[in-house]
Amino acid sequence: MGKARSVGIGMDYSATSKSALRWAVDNLIEEGDRIILIHVEPPKATNTRKQLFEDTGSPLIPLEEFVETNVSKQYGLTSDPEVLDILDTVSRTKRAKVVAKVYWGDPREKLCDAVQDLKLDSLVVGSRGLGLIKRVLLGSVSNYVVTNASCPVTVVKGTPSSKP
Repeated sequence: MGKARSVGIGMDYSATSKSALRWAVDNLIEEGDRIILIHVEPPKATNTRKQLFEDTGSPLIPLEEFVETNVSKQYGLTSDPEVLDILDTVSRTKRAKVVAKVYWGDPREKLCDAVQDLKLDSLVVGSRGLGLIKRVLLGSVSNYVVTNASCPVTVVKGTPSSKP
């Protein structure tokens, strides 16, 4: 086993970000690594912690605190049992240290900021699979991060939705 790494995972609780988390746990995370779940809330979000940490992002929130509903709500986040179960399992089975950090602003810029601030060795994000027109109009978070982040970035594609 080598040096423990810091792996960031972009999380917005969408199906694709959950796929990115599952992929990272199954394929990237090794014993003793540190997983940092990175949440980026909209700049107009209003909650008690934003006023304190808007410029720097929240302090690192250990998994033990993050599972508490009142802590998540203070940062404007929703508690997701599936995500918490995955994180709890990897912390026990691979002895990974799991923490979360919340930023406020444009996800493209804040994910790149997180790479620098947290000295990430790797970043994993999901891709919504936008078509060319939507990607041009709305901008692709994953494309921006791949181009601008200073660490390796893995983009996990979402599974195509099945049509009835």
